[in-house]
Amino acid sequence: MAVNRVPVLKRCRSLDLDPVFLGYDKKSKRKSPRAGKKMSEYGLQLREKQKAKFIYGVLEKPFRNYYEKADRMKGMTGENLMVLLERRLDNVIFRMGFARTRREARQVVGHKHVLVNGKCVNIPSYLISVGDVIEIREKSKSMQRYKDIAEATNGRLVPEWMDVDQENFKGTIKELPSREIIDVPVDEMLIVELYSK
Repeated sequence: MAVNRVPVLKRCRSLDLDPVFLGYDKKSKRKSPRAGKKMSEYGLQLREKQKAKFIYGVLEKPFRNYYEKADRMKGMTGENLMVLLERRLDNVIFRMGFARTRREARQVVGHKHVLVNGKCVNIPSYLISVGDVIEIREKSKSMQRYKDIAEATNGRLVPEWMDVDQENFKGTIKELPSREIIDVPVDEMLIVELYSK
């Protein structure tokens, strides 16, 4: 399985991205060597695509598949793409506050700690639907790891498209997110322009 092992802060610097969007509260004091240099149109489009891939932890081929799926759906391709990425199970676990970062959420899902509608799901890219009930397995709730996570994510705002019970590590999807609600600093129109060349 391909894994992205690039240091997070280094990658954030190169993409001109705030680590807060990834769940990290660290800050980098260094500046990117390319900061302030003018970028070509293609460079800007590529950077937006890399930013979206990095934030959601998706590699090139699955990202391309998401784009093609978004293109076939009704409505704006860019908005559909962002909603598809937001519906990934690892992202939903992160948004609900059951993991500190999306990378940790991916690990939580991979280690079979997550139940979707009462069934164990260990696929991070599983797309959730409206009405799905997502919870941490009963056996895992008592682990020290989840007590630490609950402490760390206590002040995090839960998006309005989900209903979360932090005490019992349980959440319900009320509706699918719209682009306005998704607080990710990505200009999806540039990604659409890049892929439609």
